[in-house]
Amino acid sequence: MTRFNITLDESVDLVIKAFEVANGGEIFVPKIPSYHIGDLANAIGSDCKKPIVGIRPGEKLHEEMITSSDSFYTVDFGDHYAILNVSSSITVQEYCDLSGAKPVEPGMYYDSLNNDEFLDVETLRNLIKANVDPNFTV
Repeated sequence: MTRFNITLDESVDLVIKAFEVANGGEIFVPKIPSYHIGDLANAIGSDCKKPIVGIRPGEKLHEEMITSSDSFYTVDFGDHYAILNVSSSITVQEYCDLSGAKPVEPGMYYDSLNNDEFLDVETLRNLIKANVDPNFTV
C-alpha cells in the first residue's frame, strides 16, 4: 500500500498559489512524495510487531489524485497540477495561455504507487520527529 504525504506548510503554500492563479472551479493537486505503509510503520516503531491484516473492504491500495480521464482537463504548473472545471467556458489552451501552465499528456495519471518521489524510513522518521509534540510518547 502507498499513500501521498503533504506537510501543513506545503498545504498552505498550495492554497496561496491557488488564490493567485485560480480562474474558478479548478481542483489543485500538489506534486508531493509518496511512501509505503510498511515504511511508515518501521519509521514509527522498527522493533514493534506489525501483523499483516490485509486490505479491508473499501480500502484502496494506492491513492489516485488524477485519473487518466481527468488528463484531458489537467494542466501542469511545475510544482502542482490543476484539474480544470469541465463546464468552464475557457478551453485548456486558453487557460494555459493565461496562467503559464502546460497541458499534460492525454492519458496521464498521478497516483501514489507510480510517483517519482518516495520517502524512505529515515526521512519519514525525521518528518514525524519534526512535527510531533516533544512531550508526546508512544
